[in-house]
Amino acid sequence: MKQLKKAIIFDAGALITISMNGLDKEIRGLKSIFDGAFLITQQVKKEVIDKPLTIKSFELEALRTKKLLDDKVIELAETYGFDNKSIENKSDEIMNVANSLFMSPKEPVKLLHLGEASCFALSDLLNKKNIKNVIVIDERTARMLIEKPENLRELLIRKLHTNISLVKQNFAYFKNFQVIRSAELIYVAWKKDLVELKDGIFLLDALLYAVKSKGCAISSDEIEEIKKMKNF
Repeated sequence: MKQLKKAIIFDAGALITISMNGLDKEIRGLKSIFDGAFLITQQVKKEVIDKPLTIKSFELEALRTKKLLDDKVIELAETYGFDNKSIENKSDEIMNVANSLFMSPKEPVKLLHLGEASCFALSDLLNKKNIKNVIVIDERTARMLIEKPENLRELLIRKLHTNISLVKQNFAYFKNFQVIRSAELIYVAWKKDLVELKDGIFLLDALLYAVKSKGCAISSDEIEEIKKMKNF
């Protein structure tokens, strides 16, 4: 069994954003300088490889991601001894907590789906072994559950166009998770000169707006803030 120092866990949405923008080389470059593992769960693999390979319009993205897995750029959690049953059990617990926090007029609001929950489950297992880790997740709702839970109700009202009530204020359950977006990863790739194109700040702008257009929940204001970190 491989020993693990630290890990970056990828949610399905982030991998799809990366694949749709053809940023596979940049992820390979990041992996080459990262002293740890890029991990996915079986649940995420089903979302980004297994199921899309059966759908003609998604085959290319799935094959790109499969190539990353075949080349061990990204690896399954089992490679490091985290069995899928443990991840499944923890995922169920996490979904039960997250999906009972808010209520719409008709039913509880689903904040997390299985793939997302499995990333949190794996992160929890890593935390218990004192292995540093971060989850790459582009979906705004899941990130706000960790970063700004106090603003989540207002976001859900705008998103679902209905009244939302807070049922359980159990946000402390999620306080130990760390999340980033594909945008931050791509910024690091640009900063480390891992992108083939060499057009300076114009390239960074193009990269950030590209991931925004393909599913990364990042605002134009947030993009401008990232660009200010360029240290030119």
